[in-house]
Amino acid sequence: MIASSSPSSSRTSVPQNVMVVGGGLAGLSSACVLAARGHQVTLCDKNDWLGGKAAVHQTEGYRFDMGPTILTLPSVLRRVFAEADRDMNDYLEIVPLDPQWRCFFEGSKEAGTSENSVLDLVADVDAMKRHLRDFTGGDSAGAGYEKFLRVSEQLHGVSDRFFFWRSIGGLADTMEVGGAFSAAVLKDVMSLRMGRSVASVVRSHVPEHRVSQMMDHFTQYVGSSPYASPAVLCGIAHMQTEEGIWYPIGGTRAVPEALIKLGTELGVDFRPGTDVLRINTDATGVTGVTTAGGESIPCDAVVSNCDSVRTYRELLDGTPESKAFEKKNQHVPACSGVVLYLGLNRKYEQLLHHNFIFSKDPEAEFDAIYNRGEPAPDPTAYVCAPAVSEPAVAPEGGEALYILVHTPYLRPHHDWKKMLPEYREVILDKLERTAGMEGLRDAIVTEDSLTPEGIHNRYRVLNGAIYGLASHGKFTGAFKPGNRRKDIRGLYLAGGAAHPGPGMPMVLMSGWIAADSLDDDAREGRLSAAAGSRA
Repeated sequence: MIASSSPSSSRTSVPQNVMVVGGGLAGLSSACVLAARGHQVTLCDKNDWLGGKAAVHQTEGYRFDMGPTILTLPSVLRRVFAEADRDMNDYLEIVPLDPQWRCFFEGSKEAGTSENSVLDLVADVDAMKRHLRDFTGGDSAGAGYEKFLRVSEQLHGVSDRFFFWRSIGGLADTMEVGGAFSAAVLKDVMSLRMGRSVASVVRSHVPEHRVSQMMDHFTQYVGSSPYASPAVLCGIAHMQTEEGIWYPIGGTRAVPEALIKLGTELGVDFRPGTDVLRINTDATGVTGVTTAGGESIPCDAVVSNCDSVRTYRELLDGTPESKAFEKKNQHVPACSGVVLYLGLNRKYEQLLHHNFIFSKDPEAEFDAIYNRGEPAPDPTAYVCAPAVSEPAVAPEGGEALYILVHTPYLRPHHDWKKMLPEYREVILDKLERTAGMEGLRDAIVTEDSLTPEGIHNRYRVLNGAIYGLASHGKFTGAFKPGNRRKDIRGLYLAGGAAHPGPGMPMVLMSGWIAADSLDDDAREGRLSAAAGSRA
């Protein structure tokens, strides 16, 4: 994904006093871009660390990334650094991973075999076609995969032109290209395969059960069901194969640390352990924020890296805008998850850095999670084994295993203190049975976990949703609340629950868009009436 225009740090702008609420990856991205463009930026986060879900857990010589573990589209991160005329490589070392991930399938009637099987996803299309020929015994899956990637490339191109790098809140916003609607725009919009789901497009190209299940998981970065998500999200496959999957040395935590270093150099005032309880407004728009300590901090604009629904519901509670947002709010939380952090005294040589241990029946799995709101009896497990790439994450010969299983977002009847012990056994049984990880329980030296309840409280997301808002709806499911708010002057949204959605590159882009929109408003005088008056 190449930046569509050059960095804008050279643009002249009326400096604004900006408050960024929340120090996740989107908040950090926004703060760095705004500071690079000359604005005065203060960033507050309720936690004692910055980086949001990209936190780290260390115990007994083991180091775990607590949240995201897969870095794609490094061009987005490079663009943030380029805003300040910095080279990302001076702040962060990333290494490519290929194969990108390994897939483990359990023998089943759906798979057409009683034997367990393994398939590696590699970046090179011709090599992948050979893998698929060996895996399926024929050429049809490889040919279908190649055709699917061509469709994915076309969808990625449309997204780059009309969806990425600018504030979009709905389909109408995508038409505002050059101020005119054209036949070319209509052709591109019609090519988005609106009305079709990710799963239907995947299976129209590759009906083979196991391969289509692997292809569905290009979209698991958004935490939604492929059977309910719009086909435009198939573009993610090309994004990944084009730029690859990367591992930051030091773990994913190295990404926010690099952004914090950049922001500090640019003069951002970072305030961890400062909980913002309210965004203050008057008839003219944003006037400041109020912290849990009772401090009132004036500002000209706010970038909220909190969940968009909770921003309106809690930080703007009692305002007409909050009531109006709630009245038309049809957003549903994306899925949540259970994460197990297991320090092992051994490695499992069959594991790559990234692994998916798949369910037998994806339709039944997704129905349980997204329709019935219950943990899937036979779940898909994502397993990260980072010692493959960085042995220092564990004592010699050991592994710092990260296991994520998607679950429903938090429901009132869910009590994960009672549910976790039983579901832990389901997960470990799955790994032993499908990925051949015999003796897993005996290899555990340290163990910690995170549940939907913990995610909800720790990160102030909506009902424990890891990925913000679900991307469900075959026509408009890809649309999230726009970054530039039209109802409150000086309010901007960033993060997985705002445009363009969840996943590391998307939230970094979200922060860039919020900052770019704010800076554009400042340059055009749309914030100048109050600029500097509250400094």
